[in-house]
Amino acid sequence: MTATPVDAGHRLPLVLRNRAFGTVWLGQVLTQAAVRMFQVGVSWWLIAYAVSGGRGLASGLFMAVSTLPAVVLAPVVARTVARFAHRSVLRAAAAGAGTAAAALAVWAYASDLPLAAAYAATLALAAGQAFFDPCLTTSVPELVDDEDIEAATGFELSTQSLASLGGALLGALIVDAAGVAGLAVGCAAAYLTAAVLITTVRFRTTAAPSPEAGEGDEGATQEERRTLRGILADLPYVRRILLCFTAANLFTTAVFVVIPLYTKSVLQDGGSTVALLEASLGVGTLIGSFTGARVPGRPTALGACLLGAMSAAFAVAGLLTGRFVIAGCLVVAGWCVGVIGVRFVALFQRLVPTADKPGFFAVMQAVLGATFPLASLLFGLLGDHLSAQTLCLIQAAGLVPAACALALLREPAPDAPAPAAAAEPSPLVAAGGER
Repeated sequence: MTATPVDAGHRLPLVLRNRAFGTVWLGQVLTQAAVRMFQVGVSWWLIAYAVSGGRGLASGLFMAVSTLPAVVLAPVVARTVARFAHRSVLRAAAAGAGTAAAALAVWAYASDLPLAAAYAATLALAAGQAFFDPCLTTSVPELVDDEDIEAATGFELSTQSLASLGGALLGALIVDAAGVAGLAVGCAAAYLTAAVLITTVRFRTTAAPSPEAGEGDEGATQEERRTLRGILADLPYVRRILLCFTAANLFTTAVFVVIPLYTKSVLQDGGSTVALLEASLGVGTLIGSFTGARVPGRPTALGACLLGAMSAAFAVAGLLTGRFVIAGCLVVAGWCVGVIGVRFVALFQRLVPTADKPGFFAVMQAVLGATFPLASLLFGLLGDHLSAQTLCLIQAAGLVPAACALALLREPAPDAPAPAAAAEPSPLVAAGGER
């Protein structure tokens, strides 16, 4: 049966014409929405209901705990993604997180929920996501044809914004209406549904060799066993970019602690306002994800300008009060985050050798997330002594040095030696759309 040629402008979206990718994409939406919904919901529960004194510290500690698995488990994630069938890793990660959320729901319905249980649950959910996200990024070529990799990567990255928007919008609202028990039920349903969906998909490659199978092939696997430090050592330009964004993340990721504090102490509103502000950040990020490929400029120069724009947005939020003022500032900040994600993930897809991508995406997640626990604790502690508006001004000031450092970076010369896998441009860049 011969397919009828269809004009490119009238082709169905990839998630509709490729069942395997569409199913996995839906699983991604569910898992990322669930973890974001849980983080926002429990953070609001701590500030509005569970804690009377030291709210900033309690919320900051919670957000710090939620980011630890991505940092601590990075070497384990890299080895797991490289050695085991990707479908099995994705399914196990979703099922494990769903089981943890279901157990929390039973506990919350049966009795008063101790704070330690909420912290333990977010640790379990974040651990599942630490395996799920880099594994999904690595497995995109196993689900789509070469000519669709650009579109698949665009869907995969923009989904993070879409899921974050939906999850953040629902988190505080569900807690206000049904408490942590209702929140945990929703998360469990999302994760377990994702695990079932992934089970129905057949990936193109066979399962990776078992650990025993690799013991007799030391020479063939030596290159695959490169350490995470070794991967970054061979990519000095990429390493410097990651360091710049790691420094910036110390101030940008604090927004997740600042939003509920700002709502409670400055706006003196409830969960609906938290949902509005989280949604504003998510909408901005989603718009940036879809428009980022069209924003011109050299990546590092553009990244510096975007960090500067984020700094200005946080400064405005610190100087002016009002629900819609800070909502607008968060839309701008989110847009900058979305564009940065598009441009730099595409850049890394081009520069990182294929064999190193499982390890690189794991270490990227760990490096960029390394400052999140520190930022959460620091801004949480400061939030108990300083106003939320002052925290916004600190965020604005902290982004300026990172923007300057990124602007001073120089790209490798065109004739400089390139990694073997980067000799052939990635379809993401070759097609002109860096998403």
